[in-house]
Amino acid sequence: MAAALAMAVVLPAPAGAQMMSVGYKFLEAVKKKDGEAVEKALADSATIINTRDVTTGNGALHLVTQRRDFTWLNFLLYKGANANIRNDRGVTPLGIAVSLAWPEGAQLLLDKGARVNDPDDNGETPLIAAVHQRNIELVRLLLKAGADAGRADNSGRSARDYAALLGAESSITNEIEAAAKAAAKRKQNSYGPSF
Repeated sequence: MAAALAMAVVLPAPAGAQMMSVGYKFLEAVKKKDGEAVEKALADSATIINTRDVTTGNGALHLVTQRRDFTWLNFLLYKGANANIRNDRGVTPLGIAVSLAWPEGAQLLLDKGARVNDPDDNGETPLIAAVHQRNIELVRLLLKAGADAGRADNSGRSARDYAALLGAESSITNEIEAAAKAAAKRKQNSYGPSF
């Protein structure tokens, strides 16, 4: 009886280990750029595409964005990867693309539904990160995608506040103010009910 009970307790563990193993193998295949293994894993389980590493929370999109791999990023997004997946620090693939000053990756993620105002665990939005980098190209791209320059991070400062620290005549400040004026004008010229 005790042996049967021990077997019953032990049996569920391998099934759980196999599931973790499948996710681990998938992420390893993505790391190694093993397209055949990735395709096989996706054919076996479409939900595996959003598997996250148990130690970092990084998903496949995080991995390919970190290596600035446009081909793999496009492939995984096409296969249904969640463009807004967060790792254990709350960082999205868009946040990584911005931190790496990779506008092509950021644009692809935005085109595939990445939310432009999602902050990380520190409250830092992609726009705030772009302002910190003084990256005018990314600032323009994010503002065009609807980034909120007034959204504050955990310290209480917004992208507009950080831009102001660069000086009233900085190109970053000018971009943010121009975007704010354009948004106000669009709002003023809108007709009909507003919800």
